[in-house]
Amino acid sequence: MGAPSRPPANGFAAAARKVYNPVGFSKGYNFVLWFIFAGAMFGFILARLPYLNFYGIYCNTKGSGGLGALPGECYYYLNFDRYKVGIILHLACILPAALLAILQFTPYIRYKAIILHRVCGWLAILLSVIGIAGALMIAREAFGGGIEAQAITGVLAIVFLGSLLLAVINIKKLQIEEHRKWMLRAWFYGGCIITMRIILIITVNITASSGYQATMPCVKVNSILQSEEKLVQSYPACAAFVNGTNPDQYTMIDANFNGNDAAQIAASIDITAGMALWLAFIIHAVGVEIYLRLTPAEHNRLRAISYQRQLAAGVRNPGSAGLTVDRLGDSDGLWKPREQSVEEARADPSKVSLQAPSP
Repeated sequence: MGAPSRPPANGFAAAARKVYNPVGFSKGYNFVLWFIFAGAMFGFILARLPYLNFYGIYCNTKGSGGLGALPGECYYYLNFDRYKVGIILHLACILPAALLAILQFTPYIRYKAIILHRVCGWLAILLSVIGIAGALMIAREAFGGGIEAQAITGVLAIVFLGSLLLAVINIKKLQIEEHRKWMLRAWFYGGCIITMRIILIITVNITASSGYQATMPCVKVNSILQSEEKLVQSYPACAAFVNGTNPDQYTMIDANFNGNDAAQIAASIDITAGMALWLAFIIHAVGVEIYLRLTPAEHNRLRAISYQRQLAAGVRNPGSAGLTVDRLGDSDGLWKPREQSVEEARADPSKVSLQAPSP
């Protein structure tokens, strides 16, 4: 399992193999990529797990030692049941789903714990669907609630769940290489929420002194400042809200992440979050396609295994029983295996879970 066919080039390669071979990897670069991306997701999940203590940490209005929501983020969550249910559903489901996804992309689990791989796959999909439903419930106010933020939330929901669906359809057809591709796409899309934070940190500092402003309801600003007197002093337009003349009054706020005004910090995040998420999504969408095109050997090996399993199962068009390009595009004909690919697949049949269709 995971044993490379060539001897190590040097002592360092031999030592490295002692690290990544037990995890199930046969190639060092695959282990490095897994370590970077799975490690980043694992760290992000650990940092967000305290948020499951919704009132004690995430939306603790008395402060939570630097943890918890950003300024103004919890106004809607604490005052509107729809948003409260949505954020709790999202956090409680998508965090464990992402943890399970890390297990799913660990080769040792796929090779030696097939039942665990199948059970975790279905559970991760179920949790993902519920978690995305929660994200859609809060989309109107999340990341500032701007149109661009709502749009990227919808796009991410469609491509993430759509990729999971295509992965399930393909594994049901025993099209292993297409299952791999769509699962990689799904979690790369979902992982853009991590890159978005990095971009956000950069952009809020760049825009700190650029003269940007954001509109914000006075009721939300008041929840941030927690002082009507300070609210009116800092934002005179909100006097109409304080005296009850206009409960829906809005005010303009300078976007300044480096200032001392918490409302200005919130404004800087609101105007940049949607853009940061769009940019992160584009980076991840392009990045995963580059990776898939740089790993044709793994694709061909898995397709040869798919061909064998589909042929044994008596399906029509073995090798192309799933949603493959040659069935849907303008290919000259259905895919046929190279003899070398079939022999390679036969030489190492333990490298993929194929006993029964599963996600």
